[in-house]
Formats: sequence, C-alpha cells, structure tokens
Amino acid sequence: MNKHLVIVILAFFLISLPVLAETLSDMEGTNGIESKMVQTYEEDVTGNRQKDQIILKGVPYDETSLYLKEITLQVQTDQNQSFSIPLEGGYEPFAEFKDMNHDGVKDVFVSVSAGGSGGIYNYYLYSFKDSHEVNLTVPKPLVIQGQFTDGYKATVSIPVTKESYTIDLKNRKKEYDRLGLYINGKLNEPTELMIDPYSYMKPKEYGEKGYGLKAIQAISGAYHADRIGQVESDWSYKDGKWNLMGAALIPSK
Repeated sequence: MNKHLVIVILAFFLISLPVLAETLSDMEGTNGIESKMVQTYEEDVTGNRQKDQIILKGVPYDETSLYLKEITLQVQTDQNQSFSIPLEGGYEPFAEFKDMNHDGVKDVFVSVSAGGSGGIYNYYLYSFKDSHEVNLTVPKPLVIQGQFTDGYKATVSIPVTKESYTIDLKNRKKEYDRLGLYINGKLNEPTELMIDPYSYMKPKEYGEKGYGLKAIQAISGAYHADRIGQVESDWSYKDGKWNLMGAALIPSK
C-alpha cells in the first residue's frame, strides 16, 4: 500500500478516536452496560408555548441492579436545542414541572432516591426559560441540634428560628435500657440525635406566594429506625434565593 495513503488513514483514525469514545460513552456505562431511558415527559419549559421533551436516563450498576450509577437529565427543546445535565446516582429518578421561581415558565424539579435505611433523597431544580439553562438549586438542609437528656427525654433546637423543643421518650425506656443508653434514668454518656438531610421535598402552592417547597428532615434516636420526629420547613424563591417561611418540629406518635 502506498506509504502516503497509510499515513492519511492513520491520521483519520486518530482524529476519529475522541468522537468514537464520546459516542460509546453516551451509549454505554463504564462497564459496557447501556444507558436506558427511565422517564420521559413533554412540557413547555422554555416559555414559547410549545412542548419540549424532557428525558431522565440512567446507567444501571449491573444488568440486574435497580441502582443507577449514572443519571442524566436531558432536555430537547422544540427548536432543536439540547441540554444534558449529569445528576448523582440513585434510584427511581422522577421529575415534576412547576413555576418555582415565579417567572411565568415551568421549571424542572427532579428527585432521586439515594437508597439505604435513612430514606434520603437528592433534589435538583433547573430553569430553561428562553432556552437558557439556570441551576436554581434547592434550599440547603436546616442546621438542627439535638441530644438525649436525663429522664428519657431529648431536646431539639433550630437555631435559625430560635425555637427549642423537648421530646418525652419514656415509652422507649425498655429499649434504651437494653442498649445501655440510660442507667436508672440517667444518660450513660452524652449522645447526640441523628439528624438527616432531606428525606422529603415537594413543590407546594402557598396561595398568593405561588409555588414553593415543602421539606422534611428526619430525626432519629439510638439508630436510624428509631424515628423520634421530623422538622418540616417551608420555602419560597424570591430575589434569586430561597427564603425560609417557617420550620417546626413534629414529634413521632
């Protein structure tokens, strides 16, 4: 074969490698498992009154796993513009469409279960008004302080609201004594409560304020399944940021 022709073919092959790699990456995960569509929607998210296509895709950990190690939010507008946003891995990604920033156009709110006994979820919120991608984020979890106290009780405080609560846990005396958490009603050693990030967050309409977010953070005692309450918070988006409208502790029954 002509030496110059060989050089041309080799050069073309080297130039094509990045394109080939990108194509394979879109089709498959790192272990060769194909990406699959998990959810598809049609909504106007750009504000031109035409339906856009919203797709949630994922790459399973293996061929039998429900866990998606890679999740992608894809938006294809009616004007053939496309957006692709990588999300954290997890289970059962799901999207909702509400005008959360009050600009007259629906935004994309995505929830992804992180799995595990804590029931933790990751949440994402994006605007695509006028075909511009903007990450609106979601509120950060509240700082919550909690600890066991003598007499089979626990105290919980929410610094941002300056509210404190006392929870009576005498109905768990037998279990806490078995675990050695209490001895004769006295706390064996200083022990903090388990404060989770969000286990629940949903768009909610707040009258004239429009849509905001209702969020829940679970509070557990000796172990995750020992649920003793939850802090519920309400949020509204204004002036480019999330504003807390209120938060309160709801003890478990």
